[in-house]
Amino acid sequence: SFTAQIFVGMAIGVGLGIAFHVGALGVIPEKGDYTGLLGVFEFVADVFLRLLKMLIIPLIVTSMIVGMANMKDVRRLGRIGGQTVGIYMVTTVVAVIIGLTLVNFIQPGQFAEPDKGSIPEEVGAHKVTIYSLFINMIPDNFVGAMANGQILPVVFFSLLFGYSLLLIGETRAAPVTRVFVALNNAVMAMTNLVMKLAPYGVGALIVVLLARFDNLVQLVQSVGMYMVTVVLALTIHVGFYMYLVRAAGKVSPLRYLRHMAPMLSTAFSTASSSATLPVTFECVEAAGVSKRVRGFVLPIGATVNMDGTALYEAVAALFIAQMFGIHLSLGQQILVFLTSMGAAVGAAGIPSAGLVTMAAVLSAVGLPLEGIGLILAVDRILDMCRTAVNVLGDSVACRVVQTWNPGQTDELETDKGPAMAPGEVEELV
Repeated sequence: SFTAQIFVGMAIGVGLGIAFHVGALGVIPEKGDYTGLLGVFEFVADVFLRLLKMLIIPLIVTSMIVGMANMKDVRRLGRIGGQTVGIYMVTTVVAVIIGLTLVNFIQPGQFAEPDKGSIPEEVGAHKVTIYSLFINMIPDNFVGAMANGQILPVVFFSLLFGYSLLLIGETRAAPVTRVFVALNNAVMAMTNLVMKLAPYGVGALIVVLLARFDNLVQLVQSVGMYMVTVVLALTIHVGFYMYLVRAAGKVSPLRYLRHMAPMLSTAFSTASSSATLPVTFECVEAAGVSKRVRGFVLPIGATVNMDGTALYEAVAALFIAQMFGIHLSLGQQILVFLTSMGAAVGAAGIPSAGLVTMAAVLSAVGLPLEGIGLILAVDRILDMCRTAVNVLGDSVACRVVQTWNPGQTDELETDKGPAMAPGEVEELV
C-alpha cells in the first residue's frame, strides 16, 4: 500500500542518513554538489522539491476558481449554503489560531540549535508589515505574481476571478468554468502522479537532512515536540468540534462520535478525505442528517474544508522557522495564517497532498523548502491524524446545518430534485 511505501521510504532514509552522519558511507560533499553517493540522494530530493514547487501555482489557481464558480449551488440553496460556508470559515479560522497559539507557546524548534548552514544564502524570511501584507495581496501584474511564486496575490486574483464568473451568470460562465474544471482535474491527476514519487522523495530528503544536521539528538527532540504540538492542537480543535455538536447540533458528543467511528477509522487509515467520502455519507445518515443536507454540505467540505491541514501547515511553518533561527514578525505570522487557510482550500484530497500546499506556505514567507525535510519523517502519521480531523469537521457541519434546518428531512424532499449520491460526489471530487 502507499502508506507502507511511505513508511519503508522513511525507515530506509533514517538508516542511510545516520550512516552518512557517522561517516560510514563516505565524505559528505558541499550542498548542491551532486557527486558521490550522498549527491545522488540530494539530486533525488531536489527533483522532488522542484516537482512540489511546480504544482503550487496551478493547484491554487484552478482549485480556487473552480471552488468559487461552484458557489452557484450555495446561492441556489440560500440559507443552507450560507450556513455551510459560514461554519467552514469559522472552524478553519479557529483551527489556524489554535495552531499558531500553541506553536508560539511551546516553541518546539527551540530544542535544537538553528541549522542556518543548510539554508541557501539568498533565502530568508520576507520583511512583511501588516500594511504591506494587504497592499501586496492585490497583484499589479497577475502573470508576474505567478512567475514569482507570490502566493497571496494569486489566491486573491483567483477568488476574484471565480466570483466574477458567478456575477456573469451560469450560462455565460459555463465555457470558462468547463475549461477550469478540466484543468483542475488534470492538476489533481498530476498531483497524484507526483505523490507516487513521495516514498523516494521523502526517503532522499530524510537522508540528506540527517547527514547534514549537526546534532541528531536535538533534531529528534525538536521533531518529537513538533509532533506533540500538532497532535495537541488537533485534539483541542476536536474539542471545539464537540462543543459545536453539543451547543449547535443539540446531540451528545459521545454518541455522535460513536456514529462517526467508521468514518474516522477510514480517514485515519487511508489519509484521504476523498476516499473516506462514501463512508462519511453513511455515518452522517446514521446520525440523522437528511439526504439533501449531507448531499450538499459534504461535497463542499471535501473540497474546501481542511481544518486539520490548515492547522498543521501553520504549525509546521513556524516550527521550520524556529529550527532555522528565523524570527517571524506579527505581519509574517498573519501571512502564514492567511496562506495556510488558502492553501488548505487548494489541498487535494489524496494522501500527503499537504506537502504541496506546505511548500506554498513556506514560499509565501520566504522560508526554505528544504525545511520540509525536517517534518517528513513524521508527516505520514500526522497526515493520518489531520485527515481524520478534516472529515470530522465536515460531519460536524452536517449535524449543525441539519439542526438549524429541521424542515430538511428525507420525507419532505420532493420539489427540489434529488441530492447527489455518493457515487456522483466521488466523481465530482
